[in-house]
Amino acid sequence: MTARVSAFFLGGTIGMTGHEGGVVSRLTASDLVASVPGLDGLDVELDPHNFRSLPSASLSFDDVVELVATAGAVDADGIVVVQGTDTLEETAYLIDLLWPHDTPVVVTGAMRNPSMAGPDGAANLLAAVQVAAGTDFRGLGALVAFNDQIHAARFVRKTHSTSTAAFASPNAGPIGLMVEGHAVRLTSVGRRPVHRPRRTPDATVPVYAVCLDDDGWAVSRASEGLDGLVVAGLGVGHVPERLGSVLVDLAAEIPVVLTSRTGAGPVLSHTYGFAGSETFLLDGGLVSGGLLDPYKARVLLKVALACDYGSQEIRTAFAAASGLS
Repeated sequence: MTARVSAFFLGGTIGMTGHEGGVVSRLTASDLVASVPGLDGLDVELDPHNFRSLPSASLSFDDVVELVATAGAVDADGIVVVQGTDTLEETAYLIDLLWPHDTPVVVTGAMRNPSMAGPDGAANLLAAVQVAAGTDFRGLGALVAFNDQIHAARFVRKTHSTSTAAFASPNAGPIGLMVEGHAVRLTSVGRRPVHRPRRTPDATVPVYAVCLDDDGWAVSRASEGLDGLVVAGLGVGHVPERLGSVLVDLAAEIPVVLTSRTGAGPVLSHTYGFAGSETFLLDGGLVSGGLLDPYKARVLLKVALACDYGSQEIRTAFAAASGLS
């Protein structure tokens, strides 16, 4: 039976070609579909949509919320989203938080534009269509297909600025692989709760990266007007003592989420006990991000605030998403 796949093209490196000042978006959805070897040989009815034409650095929460609503209204067996890689890990996770259907949403893109030797966009797009058209990845939320690997949106990270193997899931590994043109599921992930915001997630929630000898001056000066804050702490969730007191005071006013800046591994909860430790901060009112990296924690906090969650509901949302509960 022919599978129906709707593909939404948002722009990015995959559709950029030469320009005097550097590559820019030029290729349409139809151009990209026509350029993929083997795509016309699949038993797939592919419906391409020119949804946006933007570098992913310029995408907004509004764009992704509209994409989820539009994609959710089409009659398809699978959804493919093609975009730039700069913010792909964040948009994929936002889709995962909002997507209420069993239909898989497979996000992909390219690290090398079509004017370079060895562009990877065609292979990634072909793989994304194959994953979306199959049945093995239904009910798993949003996925990322890249470099012959399939990742769960909640785990995937962009770990290199230029490599075609830029995307990895440091805490979990890929949940599937492309093998001789087939999408093979290696393991599964349970769906997290779906969130239904009452408005666009537009709360002011910056990420603050903690550094050596950080005295909290920047947080103190910038905290006015914030709706929430994500702290990318040292190691397992530590900050200098002076900053710790500032963050505890701030957590009495707005939700402050504690994550690690390391790129892999969890925030702990009760191993260290010094002033500025994870125990000190969590006992002082900060919310644990668990295994969530700072950027995904920011996405979740903005969604939670758009849902009008109270303090306990925010903690519940992060406990469910943290990977540690």
